[in-house]
Amino acid sequence: MHASHSTADRAPLDADVIIAGCGPTGAMLAAELRLHDVRVLVLEQETEPASFVRIVGLHIRTIEQLAMRGLLDRVRDNARQRPAAGFFAAINKPAPPGVDSAHNYLLGIPQPVIVNLLAEHAIALGARIRHGSAVANVEQDDEGVTVELADGQRLRSRYLVGCDGARSTVRKRLGVGFDGEPSRAETLMGELEVGVPHEEIAAKAAEIRETNRTFSLAPFGGGLYRAVVPAAGVGDRAQPPTLEDFRQQLRAIAGTDFGVHSPRWLSRFGDATRLAASYRVGRVLLAGDAAHIHPPIGGQGLNLGVQDAFNLGWKLAAQLRGRAPQTLLDTYHAERHPVAADVLDNTRAQMELLSTEPGPRAVRRLFTELMDFDDVNRFLMEKITAIGIRYDLGEGPDLLGRRLPDIDVKPGRLYDLLHRGRGLLLDRTDRLSIDGWSDRVDHLADPTAALDAPCVLLRPDGHVAWIGDDQRDLDDHLTRWFGKPAK
Repeated sequence: MHASHSTADRAPLDADVIIAGCGPTGAMLAAELRLHDVRVLVLEQETEPASFVRIVGLHIRTIEQLAMRGLLDRVRDNARQRPAAGFFAAINKPAPPGVDSAHNYLLGIPQPVIVNLLAEHAIALGARIRHGSAVANVEQDDEGVTVELADGQRLRSRYLVGCDGARSTVRKRLGVGFDGEPSRAETLMGELEVGVPHEEIAAKAAEIRETNRTFSLAPFGGGLYRAVVPAAGVGDRAQPPTLEDFRQQLRAIAGTDFGVHSPRWLSRFGDATRLAASYRVGRVLLAGDAAHIHPPIGGQGLNLGVQDAFNLGWKLAAQLRGRAPQTLLDTYHAERHPVAADVLDNTRAQMELLSTEPGPRAVRRLFTELMDFDDVNRFLMEKITAIGIRYDLGEGPDLLGRRLPDIDVKPGRLYDLLHRGRGLLLDRTDRLSIDGWSDRVDHLADPTAALDAPCVLLRPDGHVAWIGDDQRDLDDHLTRWFGKPAK
């Protein structure tokens, strides 16, 4: 992709930000930008929702972010809630005690439903979404980005964000490296009904899992079973799997197909693991699967992308409104790239623990024993659910750079104060001021707040940007994160 200085420089803008892809990441980003009156156009190449309905898991940090924007009740009404446990390498341990969150559970929800809820939220805030619009090419210059669609139409914006998935056209046009490991093993996954008694399935599944950790056939509720079977030698990778593919693999592994029928959805995934070298090239940024892919073990992928959007939205909005400090947009890559690298590593480790080789099986037995220690169990759970993240914001107390849980405050719950996507000064001294920043930061003076610090400055994504009680120090950090004060 080359910079150009054609008449495109002076072409009228179709949007401030064009987002390629209306999956969970693109829809969440559109809504976050609209909270700050950024003109957003989302381009989605598909004309119809996906035909298969995969159930995805929303982890604690994503649930917290939905609560911060007033979306949690709507999502929870469409989801199944279950305990937050058994994520790491499918080692079945109960949830550890002392998890510091008011939302200590998992929400299972069909992927099209969460995408639709987030898209509806973005549209209600004023985002425009165009289906059947595939990005074919991208050019950028000093003033903005020109996006060429597959039908030849050209659109113009100040910034472009590629949320267009693992095979991202935007990433390829940017020429950004996508290093890692190609897929070595394919797996079939689906939800279907069975034709034999549960006891027979449970006994056979337990027997197989002694030697084959990648096999699973377990009840999922509503009369459905979730099936996970190796896909070796089955069908064409480019085509969706069929019910006959599942029957064939079940017979090969279990000696019976358990009478499976009436599939709700069927899918195939590989274990490719890749990370974009850079999340930003000039006026073009990457988020979600366009920036990172990994096996679905631990259920982190969708969550990682939505959390990218939550980190990027307010920063890009500040850049567009001319308020961002010079380096603010660069903190998106600086903060989120290491998080993705850590997720890729923990999925690599989990995949090893599913191996049937003697060495990995011995390590799995050791992990299973170690996770009986609450601190180990909690550490792994906080890693998978992303509540253990601490952004590097410099020297300071351990809370600096971490997310603040949904604590009790005078008006009720902390996250209810963050619906508008603004910063918040939570002030237990009742002595500090946000004069000059009150157009973008809220102030709650509350000596009773359940907080082990005099005052904290929260960014719009709920992470702690400053801790202290000195006004001059606070002003420096308000400027660092929210730009110069208004005159």
